[in-house]
Amino acid sequence: MRPAPIRHYLALLALAASLGLGGCGYNDFQRLDEETRSAWSEVLNQYQRRADLIPNLVETVKGEADFEQETLSRVIEARARATAIQVTPEMLQDPQAVERFQAAQGQLGSALSRLLAVSENYPNLKANQGFQDLRVQLEGSENRVTVARNRYIEAVRNYNVLARSFPSNLTAMLFGYEPKPGFTVANEAEIATPPRVDFGSQDKR
Repeated sequence: MRPAPIRHYLALLALAASLGLGGCGYNDFQRLDEETRSAWSEVLNQYQRRADLIPNLVETVKGEADFEQETLSRVIEARARATAIQVTPEMLQDPQAVERFQAAQGQLGSALSRLLAVSENYPNLKANQGFQDLRVQLEGSENRVTVARNRYIEAVRNYNVLARSFPSNLTAMLFGYEPKPGFTVANEAEIATPPRVDFGSQDKR
């Protein structure tokens, strides 16, 4: 009886390896890692979209000669800090980098909420169609940011469950698939809600 060709054994070995990798979650790691990268790119896109609207908003508000300069300055400074921090998909394994990014974006969101709340005290701004259009665009942008961020959080959750579950956690250790830091904001409710401003206690401008 003739021995089986070497290539036959190699084919069987390759098949066994393929089944083994698939069964231990290797292919799932590939897929979920790609999903988290794609979801993070969308988060960055939506934050950039928001940042791109701010210069026009600032120019419009500057037309209101007696607008609160401190409020306006905080928006300008917060935008500068937020756009200076970019976390690429390759940097997502660095919890400190993600935390700095979250903090900067949260500060910008807070500053924008303050500006929009204060603008209610200025009849000229309320009547300015350009300002109102920008406000609507910003609100839409915030909604897109929320959706993109939630998708990223879900993608990371699915990835981390795989990375921590047995036996796929053995594959994670073997191939270096570390759990990814989540995207959470400590004062999420505060950031998402425009501040309450008692205009009755302020001098009318």
